[in-house]
Amino acid sequence: MQGHLNKMTSTLASPVQYALPVGENQLPLNGYIGKPLNFSFTGNINCKNCGRKTKKSYSQGYCFPCMKKLAACDMCIMKPETCHYHQGTCREPEWGERNCMIEHYVYLANTSGLKVGITRHSQVPTRWIDQGATQALPVFKVQTRQQSGLVEVALAEMVADKTNWRAMLKGDGEPMDLKAHARELVPEIGDRLKELRLQFGEEAVQELDEAVTEIRYPVTHYPKKISSFNLDKSPEVSGTLLGIKGQYLILDTGVINIRKFTSYEISL
Repeated sequence: MQGHLNKMTSTLASPVQYALPVGENQLPLNGYIGKPLNFSFTGNINCKNCGRKTKKSYSQGYCFPCMKKLAACDMCIMKPETCHYHQGTCREPEWGERNCMIEHYVYLANTSGLKVGITRHSQVPTRWIDQGATQALPVFKVQTRQQSGLVEVALAEMVADKTNWRAMLKGDGEPMDLKAHARELVPEIGDRLKELRLQFGEEAVQELDEAVTEIRYPVTHYPKKISSFNLDKSPEVSGTLLGIKGQYLILDTGVINIRKFTSYEISL
């Protein structure tokens, strides 16, 4: 088949069930583990918003003009605490209402170690799977993306807010007691939480008592050494599929981050 890549879709099961979008097709991947997988980049990249051909992909799949104008590509997506919707300067106010001015969760996860993160309520558990988390625990529910970013920043003074993708791909970390970590961390940001509730209202930041989600990935062998494919430098990807974790295909010849190459046309 031939078509443009998009990030893999996933369904929480034991193990996670993955499918690879290639153009209009969805290729179920779990059944191909242990089998050869070969694809090549045709050299074509088309913006996933406007379809324009572009020499380079910006913000995971956009052309430069769309990257400059779309709210989905604004800096506040990477740094939600800088959301400026309330200032009336959002690039696309309607998009902001649908995606940012809605409930978000602040969570703890076990990826390459303990980390803090945020996600829209509609992206649970997809966000955790995309990051390769083996355990995840929602700790707070907030009313907007900006509020989730402010809580995350407070927790990130004590806990990592990034995943070490190389460590994540070398195997599953030791199980953690995420609830114990939450009990230890939440009191440490008590003053910041009081400030946020005074600013946004008592109901703006709600502490949760949720169960830990355990996630198992379809991986038969983890690599001891990480070597990654880059379609811009080498258009051919070939090897035996050993597993899938996060948005990575793990082959016996290397790994590839599918999300990084959104909008790249491949022949599979």
